[in-house]
Amino acid sequence: MVHENTFKYIKPTDDQLESMDALRYAFASITKDVDRILPDGFDKDHVIRLIRDAAMWSNIAMTRYDDGSPRK
Repeated sequence: MVHENTFKYIKPTDDQLESMDALRYAFASITKDVDRILPDGFDKDHVIRLIRDAAMWSNIAMTRYDDGSPRK
């Protein structure tokens, strides 16, 4: 069952924001390495898109339970 808040904005707590910042830094760091090391092309672009997806999903995981309800 999908929770009523699944598609609503959930404001992160201060602790969640701190964790999100740490993850954002980590994802940015790995993306810089990928950009520097891999040759340009579709595959490199795909890797970077997947990292961006992972960054987005990490924010969702930080603020919601699996059913979409807010994580406190």
